[in-house]
Amino acid sequence: MNAPEALLRKEDLRLITGQGKFTSDWYYDGMCHAYMIRSPYAHGVIKSISYEDVLKAPGVVRVITAQDVAQAGMKSLPTGVTIQNPDGQNQTLAPMPVLATGKVRFVGQPIAMVIADTYEHAKQAAELVQMDVDMLDAVTDYDSALASQAPQLHEQATGNLSIHFTKGDQVATEKAFEQATFVSSMCVKSQRLIGSPMELRSVVGKYDPQTDRYIIHTPNQGMLGMLGALEHITGIPKAQIDVQTQDVGGSFGIRGGAFSENALVLLASKLIGKPVKWVATRSEVFLSDWHGRGLELNGFIALDQSGKILGLRFENKADLGAYTCYFGSFIGARNIVITMNGVYDIPALSMSSELYFTNTVPVSAYRGAGRPDIAYAIERLIDHAAYEHGFDPIELRRKNFIKPSQFPYDNQIGSVYDSGEFDTLLDRALEVSDYKNFEGRRQQALQNNRLRGIGLAYFIEASGAGTAPKDQVIGQFTAQGVLQIFGVTGASGQGHETSFSQIVHEKIGLQSDQIEYFAGQADKMMVGSGTGGSRTLYGAGSAVFNLCEQIQEKSKSLAAQLMGVSQEQLQFNQGSWHAGNQSLSILQIVQKTFVPGQPHPLDATGEASSGATYPNGCHIAEVEIDPETGVTEIIQYVAVDDVGVAISPALVQGQIHGGIVQGIGQVFYEQAIYDETGQLLTGSFMDYAMPKAGCLPLIKTEKIEVITKNNILGSKGVGESGCSGSLPTLSNAVINALRPRGITELDMPFTPAKVWQALQSN
Repeated sequence: MNAPEALLRKEDLRLITGQGKFTSDWYYDGMCHAYMIRSPYAHGVIKSISYEDVLKAPGVVRVITAQDVAQAGMKSLPTGVTIQNPDGQNQTLAPMPVLATGKVRFVGQPIAMVIADTYEHAKQAAELVQMDVDMLDAVTDYDSALASQAPQLHEQATGNLSIHFTKGDQVATEKAFEQATFVSSMCVKSQRLIGSPMELRSVVGKYDPQTDRYIIHTPNQGMLGMLGALEHITGIPKAQIDVQTQDVGGSFGIRGGAFSENALVLLASKLIGKPVKWVATRSEVFLSDWHGRGLELNGFIALDQSGKILGLRFENKADLGAYTCYFGSFIGARNIVITMNGVYDIPALSMSSELYFTNTVPVSAYRGAGRPDIAYAIERLIDHAAYEHGFDPIELRRKNFIKPSQFPYDNQIGSVYDSGEFDTLLDRALEVSDYKNFEGRRQQALQNNRLRGIGLAYFIEASGAGTAPKDQVIGQFTAQGVLQIFGVTGASGQGHETSFSQIVHEKIGLQSDQIEYFAGQADKMMVGSGTGGSRTLYGAGSAVFNLCEQIQEKSKSLAAQLMGVSQEQLQFNQGSWHAGNQSLSILQIVQKTFVPGQPHPLDATGEASSGATYPNGCHIAEVEIDPETGVTEIIQYVAVDDVGVAISPALVQGQIHGGIVQGIGQVFYEQAIYDETGQLLTGSFMDYAMPKAGCLPLIKTEKIEVITKNNILGSKGVGESGCSGSLPTLSNAVINALRPRGITELDMPFTPAKVWQALQSN
């Protein structure tokens, strides 16, 4: 595609004027309300539970229990992608039950659902439950989980270990380290995080006994993913479930599948014969939405005399939480492997990863799903090795870059990079950041008793290939010439309506107000993937592009008939067919050939198959630390990114900014903390800090388009790039500022207290 013109977000007027429709906005006559009874204990044997007082409470209609779930034939929640070692050893799985049976294994685990006429009645009644639970000791981290006398969460998981996963050429890697002149190592932790989307997790469900069908409204990342999970849990065929979602207020990966509450609301609606709504409190989000990260990465790097990297090895630990749910195992094994060489030509790679269970909220996808973590570990290790052995950190990177002539590049451990111009992006980032004059700025800061640091990182990440073999969209025209596009992937803030409209406008000339996008229509049978892995634009977007190609081709014969010319005389330009002094736009052709009650001849189904892409970039940040307080200020942030062809430049910039801000949150503020009994100490925004507007710097962004051939558009995923770049960049900047004081290692988050304490200890 040609370079697009700027297009303002179509969604914003609706959303900022209160005209959006989120899950809690759905209402049905006679609707009842639900409230969850959750475990207050991290680990224990359930001896008895009495709901007698709950059922007698005012307004209570029913309590949905584990017995009801069993009678309905429900299964556990999906375990997602499971892991197998090269030697054939399978992972030990521990699927999460819809409601706890026999034991509870984390604070917040669902035990029962109270249904009442109002939310207040349901909540008040839930407090009357009587539980007799034999408390057991809890494990909350790697050391306590794998200790010799540790309490066991699951009988089948000896030592609380799900799998010890290995990948790569261990023999070649060992040989590389034997031949190395220099060896460096570093352990970094990517702490457990809580997703905290703006929209609280919620469900509205309605069962129709006459048709034996269900309607469900709930935040999700794609209709088919939600349908598949619901069918797995409930046993209800997908054809009987209608997922309806208009607007979603944030996702970040945690809404890729159904939670217990989704299935329970459907069951409750059928059992009581009324629609049911459940909306979480913010405290419930902290206690029950899947957590993210929870990784420890131990890196070892081998270099020759000149600084050429000979080998790289990682020994990792991944906290799964209490159960194997959705993408936790996938992240802890596969996703922290596929780009573990970063942007560097490294001949020998190997890794191992221990996936273990703890009495905590299960871990699943969270913006980047392992790729920001491995980018963070690699770039911290590169910086550490450079300073430890006297190499210039920029030249060490440049010396080991994969060269353009080496593409496609098979890293021999899970990925084939298709393209990249790493030197070009590095040079531009150095120029924009005025890197060469940094030392002068450092000295000026010292005069003001400030420790100034600069951090550089070059990341690469793999955006999603998708779970479906292809992406499809259906295009249908109305009498007014409006092109209605139906797909399976819905937005949670990314701007699908805008970017898809941009593609249509560029290809066939329709204006933004002549294009509408609808996600997840039950009567439109399509295949496709959701928004996971930053793939929607180049996945579903490629299908939209193919739809436009078909519309253009089909319109040619109609244009010839209407203008009374042969098709050979026609030329297509800027959304119109031209022949001599005649012209007809696609819109005019649609309006002239529309027949009420009949499908329009230009209606079509677009489809495309798209492979994974490898967005990459060089980010540079400057920070200043006040040694008297430990407070860190971000002075400057520069991001130069390769995202392939940018369809909607404003949206690309917004996604990069959003990813950087989410990285700022992890680097400086956010951390989910449990005490030794398994109680969550950071259970509200009073305890779990988030970045605020005043914390943010001016972010300078530039893009360099290196076109990929892995999809029709030539675009690369962008949603997680900012996060993958900001974690190592900001961390390197902080350590750079602290290094003159003798501090070379420190884990995120770099809170004022932690930084101040480190300075006092040196």
